[in-house]
Amino acid sequence: MQSCEISADSTDDPLSSGLRRKRQPRIVVIGAGLAGLSAAKALLESGFTDVTVLEATDRIGGRVQSVKLGHATFELGATWIHGSHGNPVYHLAEDNGLLEETTDGERSVGRISLYSKNGVAYHLTNNGQRIPKDVVEEFSDLYNEVYNLTQEFFQRGKPVNAESQNSVGVFTRDVVRKRVKADPDDTEAVKRLKLAMIQQYLKVESCESSSHSMDEVSLSEFGEWTEIPGAHHIIPCGFIKIVEILARSIPESVIQLRKPVKCIHWNQSVSKEIERVADHNSDLPEEDKGSNVFVECEDCEFIPADHVIVTVSLGVLKKRHESLFHPRLPEDKVMAIEKLGINTTDKIFLEFEEPFWSSECNSIQFVWEDEAESESLTYPEELWYKKICSFDVLYPPERYGHVLSGWICGEEALIMEKCDDETVAETCTEMLRKFTGNPNIPKPRRILRSSWGSNPNFRGSYSYTQVGSSGADVEKLAKPLPYAESSKTTPMQVMFSGEATHRKYYSTTHGAVLSGQREAAHLIEMYQDLLQ
Repeated sequence: MQSCEISADSTDDPLSSGLRRKRQPRIVVIGAGLAGLSAAKALLESGFTDVTVLEATDRIGGRVQSVKLGHATFELGATWIHGSHGNPVYHLAEDNGLLEETTDGERSVGRISLYSKNGVAYHLTNNGQRIPKDVVEEFSDLYNEVYNLTQEFFQRGKPVNAESQNSVGVFTRDVVRKRVKADPDDTEAVKRLKLAMIQQYLKVESCESSSHSMDEVSLSEFGEWTEIPGAHHIIPCGFIKIVEILARSIPESVIQLRKPVKCIHWNQSVSKEIERVADHNSDLPEEDKGSNVFVECEDCEFIPADHVIVTVSLGVLKKRHESLFHPRLPEDKVMAIEKLGINTTDKIFLEFEEPFWSSECNSIQFVWEDEAESESLTYPEELWYKKICSFDVLYPPERYGHVLSGWICGEEALIMEKCDDETVAETCTEMLRKFTGNPNIPKPRRILRSSWGSNPNFRGSYSYTQVGSSGADVEKLAKPLPYAESSKTTPMQVMFSGEATHRKYYSTTHGAVLSGQREAAHLIEMYQDLLQ
């Protein structure tokens, strides 16, 4: 049986006489994703010497996961640098020459980022027909016009009417449908195609928002998410390079892999188990028994700390907040965790011997004609594949080979994750045959896919403002514990960072990086006299 132990190399309370004698505070960062690494890097570079990063998995990077197959690198997680002006991730990539290989075809303009702005998207129906390009363009213009209206509720303070149920999906579907049906110039057949396209566009939007359905995304708050100006970029050699750059200045001894955390005991609230262990541990200095925080790891080690920066995902907080913190979190923070949204967006990479798509095709969009009047985007378990909204063509083929990248989100993504590779490959091939009208499409020679929803260390891809939540909930999630008017009178024991804690840039890699830097800055300010 494994015995529990308490680490003895800790310090006093941050405001105690110990630190007034220039003793360094002990800081524990939970999670070695972009937020955790950014925080640790900033702390170490500012002169903190007692920093530990605990990572539950066997790798750093969190929701950045680049997989190398042959000569190509595929992103199971974060893929794009969204915007360039003032984006810390862009500047890290640019300063380190990671974008030198980027071609014009990998610089996407517009709201929806694809791997290439060259070529055209093929909108295909389940009857094997391609929707005419002019119909797609007309519908796209209409959809984007209504999308811009969804931004105005927050940005201009427009009141939300009851009919919309404060839902982006309900509002968008209702307004677009009314306009399509009222168009005197379209035939009934064209109208039906456009009505079916509504659901396909909302599926794409759901994948971007990482929501089960856009019906669950708050209309009144949708416009607060802020887009950084500039083009979108990918990193040809892998987004993991950003992770490696952040970790470069962090000594290997700082990061402990395979070190999952069981509970954070804060506010000098030491559990009976810790007291029992402490009483029988003669090596434990008396001063450590009064530490502000103890981090209890799954391997039974208890690590005393003055400050803990928690960077776990919102999905993990939703699942584990009751057991992860002792004492339990304040009720308003629990409410924020419960109200904010996170779901799963997964990718399915299919590699083919030869392309069956034309050279001008940059994506295949699936439009189910029988969904023209559908209200819901939830499917029976056996029809999970109907949630796959599209397959992007990875560009250029000289780098990636002949590869398609499929997108699926929500509860159907979780069902997909439970299937084996053979089933998913077969199902996707049948879909492609059906929508292209080409029964001779061969099965892919290789499949690679993500599984963010069922991974207990993530439980989702990234966050969104769910109906009933607001930016104020993001602020509550980010607020340090214990609550106090000033960190100088009550030190910040437990701090929170990660993409879900950034009010303007939630769901993004730059939001994650900035949130880690934000929490580090709080500690740097608190200890500025010590660090001079």
